[in-house]
Amino acid sequence: MTLKSVGARKRLSDILQQAGHAESLTKVLGPVSIVFMGIGAIIGAGIFVLTGTAAALYAGPAVILSFVLAGIACAFVGLCYAELAAMMPVAGSTYTYTYTSLGQLAAWLVGWNLVLEYSIGAAAVAVGWSGYFNGTLALLGIAISPRLSHSTGTIVTLADGSSATAIANLPAVAIVVLLTVLLVRGTRESARINNLMVALKLLVILAFIGFGIFHVSTANWQPFVPPNDGTFGIFGWSGVLHGASVVFFTYIGFDAVSNCAQEAKRPQRDMPVGIIGALSLSTILYILVAAVLVGIVPYRELNVAAPVGLAAERMGIGWLALAIQLGALIGITTAILVLLYGQCRIFAAMAHDGLMPPVFSRIHPKLRTPWMSQILIGVVVAAFAAAAPIETLSELVGVGTLFSFVMVCASVLRLRKLEPNAHRPFRVPGMPWVPILGILSCLGLMIGLSPMTWARLIVWIAIGLAIYFAYGRSRATERLGN
Repeated sequence: MTLKSVGARKRLSDILQQAGHAESLTKVLGPVSIVFMGIGAIIGAGIFVLTGTAAALYAGPAVILSFVLAGIACAFVGLCYAELAAMMPVAGSTYTYTYTSLGQLAAWLVGWNLVLEYSIGAAAVAVGWSGYFNGTLALLGIAISPRLSHSTGTIVTLADGSSATAIANLPAVAIVVLLTVLLVRGTRESARINNLMVALKLLVILAFIGFGIFHVSTANWQPFVPPNDGTFGIFGWSGVLHGASVVFFTYIGFDAVSNCAQEAKRPQRDMPVGIIGALSLSTILYILVAAVLVGIVPYRELNVAAPVGLAAERMGIGWLALAIQLGALIGITTAILVLLYGQCRIFAAMAHDGLMPPVFSRIHPKLRTPWMSQILIGVVVAAFAAAAPIETLSELVGVGTLFSFVMVCASVLRLRKLEPNAHRPFRVPGMPWVPILGILSCLGLMIGLSPMTWARLIVWIAIGLAIYFAYGRSRATERLGN
């Protein structure tokens, strides 16, 4: 076995043959349905939690610009996703695209970093869910001990005013366990339920914006870009960049959208409209929510578990505060479910290719679900949700997602050279500049992350490389017939 195998690619013809086996799936999704699926996947904990975190810790009121920067980067990447999704309408998304264009090792690294996007992302969303769950109980006059509702090691204030160290975030663990059980039993979302969930989320968000506009104090927007305190990424323009890197977590729904290609009525039209439409609407909503949020509550007070709920309380509209808490819980629950489901399916695709142990693709004989994989993922996610704060988790998710997005843009460039005559129902405009701008934008956002996050990424990749060379390389190469 030689190191040449690390560059072995899946043949595009094999990928398309795989897609042909699934043609029994009805092509029923039009652009509106794809937009709704995209919004459902993109709008989760980020809009309800990370907007406040990014404003309080990094960007101040200029978090509005952070969302603009993140949205621009996503637009470049979204066009690349549209081409690849229409060209290869199969499961695996980013992992599959990379395997076809950049080879086995690159595909493994993407799949390994997708663990950060899905598993750590689910943990971060679960921590956000816990904050809104505790807020909802508080509105109902019920309280959970702070020691049992915050990340391990966090210093919390008890009811009697004394300080203590938190043991674990049990509500976050509970929601992960509950959804894992549902997924193991075969529970899945239908398009109708997804659209209903999206409608509820949008209704809550629009209500917050509509009522919040009349409670905005423009004095809270000053200074719009708080002066840097001497540390890169803490306020100032570097803080705006750091904030963009953090809120980029809110755009991790791309994989869900790209997987719609196989069931789109007209991929050439529907996928670009669906992806860019979902991105555009989500970005507009993020910007409006951020503007209202920092206009109602001074930005330094927003580093709380439920910042939008805090703003609703400041408005003095009791029913709106409760509606936002419940709407956030519904929306965030859906996001956790999608992330847990997605991680399991990515692992199943990698196990099928030999890069992961066969247990990850094992199907329960009665439930017909990859139960072993789903349970293991649930345990790991619950552990992270119990112990880690959301700001640490979100930065890990952001760097993992940005790494994957760089690979997607590179895959478009590479496939244009390797497969110049392949049928492309949708073609990225402005080649090669759009993919190049996508790569540069993602790298720019990665630069905005803290050195500690970079160190964690390097350690994560090192662990992934060790697993690949010790286990996956030989088995995956055998599957390819090399």
